[in-house]
Amino acid sequence: MKNLLTRSEAAALCAAEKEKGRRVVFTNGCFDIIHAGHVRYLTAARERGDLLVVGLNSDGSVRRLKGAARPVNGEQDRAEVLLGLKAVDYVTIFAEDTAAETIAALKPSVYAKGADYTRETLPEAELVEDYGGDVAFINLAPGRSTSGIIARASAGQSGAGGRP
Repeated sequence: MKNLLTRSEAAALCAAEKEKGRRVVFTNGCFDIIHAGHVRYLTAARERGDLLVVGLNSDGSVRRLKGAARPVNGEQDRAEVLLGLKAVDYVTIFAEDTAAETIAALKPSVYAKGADYTRETLPEAELVEDYGGDVAFINLAPGRSTSGIIARASAGQSGAGGRP
């Protein structure tokens, strides 16, 4: 996959883009089963800059964060789906449980996270602000979550008809 980068490749890309005066936005997550909430979130993140780099939790990281039954989709498949979205320019996979090391390497202009976080509950916020970056909190689509999709599917319930 052309736009799937290692952390060092992503860091070099971000530095070069920032040198050109472009605003690099970074966000991260598991992105296990892509749904409308993800698309809306990533589109809103991308609107805060000139390009969007997504940090994708590795399979091992997702298991540690979400439990043994996750991820549903492997990291290569999740990366491919993300790269198929119009809003996403690049993806880098990271193995740690937080994106702190990736953020420290990339030093994006903007770090975007969901509005379910606050400045006080987002551990990476201080890191971003220390190097002069901005933190953007993006509203999430109510009732849209991978965990909710899995729960409804396990219970044999449909999410059709626009219901969350």
